[in-house]
Amino acid sequence: MQFLWPQFLWGLLALPLLVLLYGWLLRRRRRAALRYASLSIVREAMGGGLHWRRHVPPALLLLAFAAMLLASARPMATVLLPSTQQTIILAMDVSGSMRATDVLPNRLIASQQAAKAFLAELPRHVKVGIVAFAGSAQVVQPITLSREDLNTAIDKFQLQRATAIGSAIVVALSELFPGQVDLASVTYGRQNDPFAEQGRAIDQSAAAGDKKPFQPVPPGSYGSAAIILLTDGQRTTGVDTEEATQMAADRGVRVYTVGVGTVDGEVIGFEGWSMRVRLDEATLKAVARETKGEYFYAGTAENLKQVYETLSTRLTVEKQETEISGLLALVAAVLVLLSAGLSLFWFNRVL
Repeated sequence: MQFLWPQFLWGLLALPLLVLLYGWLLRRRRRAALRYASLSIVREAMGGGLHWRRHVPPALLLLAFAAMLLASARPMATVLLPSTQQTIILAMDVSGSMRATDVLPNRLIASQQAAKAFLAELPRHVKVGIVAFAGSAQVVQPITLSREDLNTAIDKFQLQRATAIGSAIVVALSELFPGQVDLASVTYGRQNDPFAEQGRAIDQSAAAGDKKPFQPVPPGSYGSAAIILLTDGQRTTGVDTEEATQMAADRGVRVYTVGVGTVDGEVIGFEGWSMRVRLDEATLKAVARETKGEYFYAGTAENLKQVYETLSTRLTVEKQETEISGLLALVAAVLVLLSAGLSLFWFNRVL
C-alpha cells in the first residue's frame, strides 16, 4: 500500500498517548471508587459481566481514530473495480481448417456457440464488433449494442481458404480507430509507393491533408477497448502478424488470443483436397505478450466455453490502483457509531 500524503501518518503516534490517557482515567476512577464504604457494593452494582464490556467502546473509538488518520494520508491500493472497457472486437477465424472435428461438433460451430454465450454474459452497455477473417479480413458487424445483430452476424459465417491473422488485427484496429488506421497502406504497402501522397482531392484543403504524426502509447494502456482473436491455424497470407501486433501495442490495445484445435495438427479434407492444419501457439502467445493481453488454449468445446467465461470476467472487472480514503473514512464512521451504540445499550451513556 502506498500513500499520497505519507506525512500524515505521523499522527498515528498519538494513538499510544490515547491508550495511556485511557489507562490514567481508569486509575483515577478506581481511586474514586475506594471512597465507598465497601467495594463489594460497587462490584455488585456494576455486575460481573460488565468488567470487559467497559473497554469495548473505547477500543472501537481508538480503531476509528486510526482509520481516520490512515484515510488522511490518502492510501492507494490495488482493488477489483468495474472495467472501463466499453468496446470489444471479436476477430474470429473462418478459414477452411475450422471445419475440423477435433473440437465437437466442429471448430467453427463450437466457436460460434461459445461466442454467443460470451455475448450473453457481457453487460448490456458494452459495445461489440465482429471481424471475420480467412484469406482476408472484413467487418461483418460494426460496433453495436444489439446482441441480436451480433448473433445474426455470427450465424452467417462462411468458411473460406487461407488465414490472415495480421489482417484481422489491423481491421479490428481500424474499427476501433476509424480514420486513424489506413487499411490500404498497411494491406497493399502504399506507404512504400512514392506516388501515394503526391495528390489530393480538388475540394480538400491543404490544411485538411496535414495530419498530426502518430504518437505511440505504452502497450496495454488503452482501457476503453480490447480485441479477442480466435484462430486455429497459422498465418498464410495478409499483413505480417508481427507488424499488426506492433500497431496494436503502439495504440495501447490489448489483444487476447484464443487458440482452438491441436498443436500437433490434424489432416482435413474437402472437395478432393487435404491439408494438415497446426495451431501456431508461439505466434499467439507473442501477440498476447506484446500487447499485454493473455493467451488461452481451447482444445475442446467445453474448454472454449470456459475460456470465454474467463474473458467475460477479465473484461468486465479489472485490477486498478485507486485511492481508498473514502473506504477507510466509512470504516471509521461505522466504528464510531458502533462504539456509541454499545455504550448506550450497555451503560445508558455515550462513552
